[in-house]
Amino acid sequence: MRVLLVEDDPMIGEAIQSALRDASYATDWVKNGQAALDTLSGQYYDLVLLDLGLPGKDGLDVLGSIRARDNPVPLLIITARDELNERIRGLDGGADDYVLKPFEMAELLARMRAVLRRKGGTSSPVLSNGALMLDPATREATVNGMVNRLSGREFSLLQALLVRPGAILSRGELEDRIYGWGEEVESNAVEFLIHSLRKKLGSDAIKNVRGVGWMVSRES
Repeated sequence: MRVLLVEDDPMIGEAIQSALRDASYATDWVKNGQAALDTLSGQYYDLVLLDLGLPGKDGLDVLGSIRARDNPVPLLIITARDELNERIRGLDGGADDYVLKPFEMAELLARMRAVLRRKGGTSSPVLSNGALMLDPATREATVNGMVNRLSGREFSLLQALLVRPGAILSRGELEDRIYGWGEEVESNAVEFLIHSLRKKLGSDAIKNVRGVGWMVSRES
């Protein structure tokens, strides 16, 4: 999944981006509100992490602009502002959660997973199409009772497909879910990952639609 991090503090931003990439999120990082709005106007994201104390355009104003554009992207505020009024303004303004700094990355990741579940219309922490199950918390895929540990990018690719079983994703769409800005993408990277997943999960786990892309079957 692809995340946009909006954070002006270089030390905090670098630490969060590194931790998110370690957790298999393709993460792009911008340092001010206008850059966030410009980026969101031209790129799809699964989730936004938004600081409030930004230079130029305040984070709450950025939030208002995002929602005024009818952009439903899941959004978590991450901030040191702990006043009750600020938390209420953020949540009433369209944020899906409000996380106070300093925080443990494990908690932030859990809150991200919870927000993504709610936006996906499910309370279950596990993604499944009936035959195949994927646990985002452990990055393990289960098929026919066999548990398989996935690499970070194997997990990201399979997660992108299992979020919408039956939907076909092109090479470019999968690359967008797997790689952030500045990460090198080899020409056969998607095919290599799919080959690796099929070896672990079975040749029918991911289906190729010739000339279009790849999919996992709908729930059976």
